[in-house]
Amino acid sequence: MKLPTVTPADIRRALLLREEIALLDLRYEAGFATGHPLFAANMAADRIAIEAEVRLPRKDVAIALYDDGEGLVATGAERLAVLGYTNVSALDGGLKAWRDAGYQVFEDVNSYSKAFGELVEARRHTPSFSADEVAKLIADKANIAILDVRRFDEYATMNIPGSVSVPGAELVLRAGQAAPDPDTTIIVNCAGRTRSIIGTQSLINAGVPNKVRALRNGTIGWTLARHTLDHGAERRGAIGPFEGGPANARDVAYRAGVRHIGANEAKALAAQTDRTLYRFDVRDAEEFAAGHLPGFRHYPGGQLVQETDMAAPVRGARILLTDDQGVRADMTASWLAQMGWEVYVLEGGYDVTLEIGPPRVLPKPDPAHRYRRPYEGTDVAERAMQAYLDWEYGLVEQLRLDGTHGFYVI
Repeated sequence: MKLPTVTPADIRRALLLREEIALLDLRYEAGFATGHPLFAANMAADRIAIEAEVRLPRKDVAIALYDDGEGLVATGAERLAVLGYTNVSALDGGLKAWRDAGYQVFEDVNSYSKAFGELVEARRHTPSFSADEVAKLIADKANIAILDVRRFDEYATMNIPGSVSVPGAELVLRAGQAAPDPDTTIIVNCAGRTRSIIGTQSLINAGVPNKVRALRNGTIGWTLARHTLDHGAERRGAIGPFEGGPANARDVAYRAGVRHIGANEAKALAAQTDRTLYRFDVRDAEEFAAGHLPGFRHYPGGQLVQETDMAAPVRGARILLTDDQGVRADMTASWLAQMGWEVYVLEGGYDVTLEIGPPRVLPKPDPAHRYRRPYEGTDVAERAMQAYLDWEYGLVEQLRLDGTHGFYVI
């Protein structure tokens, strides 16, 4: 099939003008991680039938396909056409043309979320402790609470000794229970840097009375400092916000430009068929399974901020969040708004008949096609972990060179 083409300059213009566009890299994830434009999303050609209708809800959205000379674009376009997508083009010259135009290429996965996290730390000077400092506090039995903001399965695989699982968007909702004494120092950790930076800054933004510090470089930094990780932990933080937390979270969302809407406005958004609307329930999986609003996809708030390209590959789309407690949606929305999204929080809405059932989970790709994260598992080479950290340190400068991000930090 003969595809229309777009140039790298066309893509860049659409990004700068906040027009809706899905720039899809059709390679396997391992290839995508070697380099891609900042706002490209990975959708391997052989995953289109599995993923497209979940990740690209509007059939006439502008889609631009590319590869790096592998010859995947024609196949990808045909598979999208079979599914009813009508506005598909090819990036003329592929990834090589993007490079030749002098535009930035970003390595790894979830690159723009990670770059945003580095920008937050640079702008807000998010405070942190080194692994050695945290290890000494543990040894001294200091008044600390270590909160792990990764997914629970990541936490259970390996964790800082004594830490408790409180996935990212849950922090403001659960910090009052996890650290009820305001004299307790809260230490926030993830696997590397991004989620601990965002988590620490979330608590600071929401006015937690405790002193808060990120564990610098997460479990990677802990491992490189030759400290021992625990395995198989099952500790989960219970719900219990600190005083003023929910109201402060609402204020943070307003300051970031988030709009709160009711059911009628939400219906009006969904009725606008010329715009893409992503609807996410940002609670934990158990709450979602027990009862959720029809039409909302489950995506925990912390992971949504970390994996925005996976959840919402249409840059320039709208995002609507729901959470029966409100706090998680407000904090998640505050970060998405700072990342340049038009984001809304649904007020209430739970007085309707709820759907019951677990989240829909897309089948995992072939492990052979997947990029091996340098912060996953217990057998990663130290050289790979250090290289990953070095890459993250350079992201703020790469954002500056790229110039398309539109991020701001409140």
